[in-house]
Amino acid sequence: MVTRTRFDDSDCPVARSVDAIGDWWSLLIVRDAFDGSRRFGEFQRSLGVAKNILTARLRTLVAGGVLESVPASDGSAYREYVLTAKGRELFPVIVALRQWGEAHFFAPDEPHSQLVDRRRGERLRALEVRSADGRLLGPDDTTVHKVSAE
Repeated sequence: MVTRTRFDDSDCPVARSVDAIGDWWSLLIVRDAFDGSRRFGEFQRSLGVAKNILTARLRTLVAGGVLESVPASDGSAYREYVLTAKGRELFPVIVALRQWGEAHFFAPDEPHSQLVDRRRGERLRALEVRSADGRLLGPDDTTVHKVSAE
């Protein structure tokens, strides 16, 4: 069996973030949580993932503080999974992946889902990366600086 490489001690925030999320199943679980899924069965039906894989990913997301397991909202004996504040901060990541996917993986006439502003009923504007003074930035406008521990 191949051992998974860990990045939890990397000095790169992207590597640590990917390590914390785990894999693509986990991102799809987070997507579904944003879309309103709360119960194991809802995630399983939406994703079509094997129960053992879903169980492992949910445990990892709970252990990492992305999801929280709480008593069912209807008072039943079931448990539900809700996004924590840390998990809700993944919203821009999910939106960025969604918008990138819409732009690059669908033919113009191919049906797909869209994320819409609930209040206005309009499609979201494309995410942008901006400087502290508001300038639009691209990859050539940035550089990585290492921050030393103090």
